[in-house]
Amino acid sequence: MAEGKKASDLFIECLEEEGCEYIFGVPGEENLDFLDSLSRSSKIKLILTRHEQGAGFMAATYGRHTGKTGVCIATLGPGATNFVTAAAYATLGGMPMLMITGQKPIKKSKQGRFQILDVVSMMGPITKFTHQMASSDNIPSRVREAYRLAEEEKPGATHIELPEDIADEHTDSRPLKRSLVRRPNADAKSVAQAVHALQNAKAPVLVIGAGANRKMTGKMLAELVEKTGIPFLTTQLGKGVIDERHPKFLGCAALSAGDFVHRAVEDADLIVNIGHDVIEKPPFFMREGGTPVIHVSTKTAEVDPVYFPSIEVIGDIANAIWQIKEAITPNPAWNFDHMLAYRSAEVAHTAPLAADTRFPIFPPHLVQQIRDAMPEDGIICLDNGVYKIWFARGYTAYQPNTVLLDNALATMGAGLPSAMMSAMLYPERKVMAICGDGGFMMNSQEMETAVRLGLNLTVLILNDSSYGMIRWKQANMGFEDFGLTYGNPDFVKYAESYGANGYRVESAAHLKDLLAHCNSTPGVHLIDCPVDYSENDQILNKDIKELSKAL
Repeated sequence: MAEGKKASDLFIECLEEEGCEYIFGVPGEENLDFLDSLSRSSKIKLILTRHEQGAGFMAATYGRHTGKTGVCIATLGPGATNFVTAAAYATLGGMPMLMITGQKPIKKSKQGRFQILDVVSMMGPITKFTHQMASSDNIPSRVREAYRLAEEEKPGATHIELPEDIADEHTDSRPLKRSLVRRPNADAKSVAQAVHALQNAKAPVLVIGAGANRKMTGKMLAELVEKTGIPFLTTQLGKGVIDERHPKFLGCAALSAGDFVHRAVEDADLIVNIGHDVIEKPPFFMREGGTPVIHVSTKTAEVDPVYFPSIEVIGDIANAIWQIKEAITPNPAWNFDHMLAYRSAEVAHTAPLAADTRFPIFPPHLVQQIRDAMPEDGIICLDNGVYKIWFARGYTAYQPNTVLLDNALATMGAGLPSAMMSAMLYPERKVMAICGDGGFMMNSQEMETAVRLGLNLTVLILNDSSYGMIRWKQANMGFEDFGLTYGNPDFVKYAESYGANGYRVESAAHLKDLLAHCNSTPGVHLIDCPVDYSENDQILNKDIKELSKAL
């Protein structure tokens, strides 16, 4: 009889040692040893989903909220390929995630090349680490390495392939303990350079990006703004790092250029770019002889033709901001009046749009209705579509990670799974998925999972029977309206077929009532909301650029 424990048992023990709470996925024949071991584990809960992509999005969102690695499982071949989009979503978006996929036996062939792909090579370009287990003795070190790299800045996806014959081996190996790691602090001289540049500027500005969306960094940034009064703006992935009701908030860089917030940045004579990540659309473009930039991040700047900072403060971002805050003396000559005037102009421009109660629902009104309906700690999870721009610009984020949108891979299909994960992690908070009809249908089968898990969740579908973002771009580029419209199911009946509650918006007033009802009633709710995108181009392009330029 073989000595030691079964390798799949050891794998589960290693995950437990790492603090794994959930494994999301769709197991297959090649995962049955792993599944058997999991069934005998009292600490980790299997969340069976209806598609591997949904499982990957849920695992990534777990990582996004907690900073800990989310874990998901799939079989070989098509199961593994269905993880690809979620892997890219996690790696580009900076979300720690571990994917575990099965494989046929590697020490002998029992079915030829049936279903066999080189999954490790496939995962290489879109993960931080990918490895095929060829020996059960190495499971502890490979799992530890996968977790370490997934969580290390910049976080992302990792992958381990566990062939079925390795899973069935026996081994005397034991789980490795997690190591205690502190991120290096920024060099004092670079901090001093940054402080000197700030104190000698006339109108500095803070730009808060994806890498600054960490709990302690947000606290330090708020303290820096309070001490200095320097205004700040955010990228889409930096929303909520500081409460956007703050009087020094300048807006979110949701459009590429020409918005009120871009004019405010153009007024600055020094830009402090905090947690910049090149995966996001640039909130500003540098040019030779233009405004100097201080780059504050855990990694040195990736230089390109429009980004070449003159000072870099590299290390733990929260500590770097603390050092700057402690050393800086606010300059009484700083003047931010013109910058803040742009923000006032944007608010004044948006107010009458948000009050427009036409039907189908006008996007600015929708944004305001949802902001009014959601409590301060409520979480909205956006899928990808033109409405993402409306929410990034117009939805005031009060707390970090309360506006989950994807401005990295910008994938469709993630809104519902990310909202499901948010509702699982925070059952006491109100959670809403906001999806276009196209994006919702890409993973709508997870409605069954949400109902089965007993989640409290509202799914709002913006229904225009088309791929609205691309249709808008098509019109904006002067092309004929072609190839982007489709039919939809009856979403109310569709929701009810899963055991959820379905509603259809009939007016702006009805939308308000439905939002209140769904927020106060347990269970899974779906709201079919007809939306009017007819003025996207007029408002998001022409009006904004002309008004901001006039100022």
